Amino acid sequence: MKILFTNFHPRNGGGHVTYIVNLLRGLVGAHQLTVATPSSSRLYRLAKAMPGVEVVDMAFTTRPSSWLTDRAALRQLLVTNAFDTVHVNGSADHKQVMLACLGLRHAPRIIFTKHNNHSLTSFGHQLRARFATDHVIAVSDYIKNLLLNSPYKRQAITTIRHGIDIDYFSPVSAVEKLRLREHYLGAGFDKKIILGSAGGTDYEKGWLDLVTAVSLLSPEQRTKFHIVVIGDPPNTLKLAQVADCGMAGQVSFPGLIDDVRPLLAACDIGYVLSYQEALSFACRELMALGLPVLVTRVGGLPENLTDQREGWIVPPRSPELIKNVLQKILFEPEQLSQMGAQARLRAEREFGLTDFVKATLAIYQ
Repeated sequence: MKILFTNFHPRNGGGHVTYIVNLLRGLVGAHQLTVATPSSSRLYRLAKAMPGVEVVDMAFTTRPSSWLTDRAALRQLLVTNAFDTVHVNGSADHKQVMLACLGLRHAPRIIFTKHNNHSLTSFGHQLRARFATDHVIAVSDYIKNLLLNSPYKRQAITTIRHGIDIDYFSPVSAVEKLRLREHYLGAGFDKKIILGSAGGTDYEKGWLDLVTAVSLLSPEQRTKFHIVVIGDPPNTLKLAQVADCGMAGQVSFPGLIDDVRPLLAACDIGYVLSYQEALSFACRELMALGLPVLVTRVGGLPENLTDQREGWIVPPRSPELIKNVLQKILFEPEQLSQMGAQARLRAEREFGLTDFVKATLAIYQ
């Protein structure tokens, strides 16, 4: 099968990139795979390093000049390769694919994955739902419900939750955890409780609520925690907020990391405290590592775990309630290993890459 994956993100791309890369890894060798994405993107770099995957530098803009440049190049790519399926992953590339397919004698089937909870009510969505969508993949039941109340309700909609490599994202031994901790954080962290996330430093990721929650603890309790935030380095305003909480020495910002697994494996607890979230690769990776995860009750996040079993679910923007969870952890530290083991079991049952790829391929077929 000839499959084209498109993604419009010019830089990091977050979960969109992880999603496409995981599909590429599961399908490469058995199918002809092409990726169209800007050369400045993380997806371009990662896909370029995968033998058997063709990567094309492609921008997805709405400028009038794109008729003669980007859109014309995309149309030529479609004609030359005669793809069976184009898998689009956002509004910008979906729109460009629709326009590039106009008048094609042998147009490909178009599969659209809805990765976020952005509005679906625009006229553009109405056009794409009617003329340029053969099937919709929702990454959670929460997203599927949004789609069922949108112009896409006339199309087939299937929920396929993210799959991850649970063999790679697997728990490490206690000895290895301490070694990784010293390697990434330095000496003196062996007895601290480390909370980690690769969700990024945007405000809507809620990490500042965790910083505030730790600052609300008594001075003795506060010193027992340290926070790791993987992602783009925070700006001066965010750093000032951390300092205002008296937490400058208790938060680490290692920056953007392609391979987050070793640093996350050094942690004791994961957190994804977003204000909106479709499902979250970050949560699933943390659980596969055998970490209990603290999440907010928003979007599809609660579909990943059961409260008090594989982690904790709190309302968004609730530092006081997060503080209560942290205090309970201090009183019952043994629950971390128990809940972490349950998180890993759930990952083994539900998060596997094989089932994710198989379900997606079934949609293509």
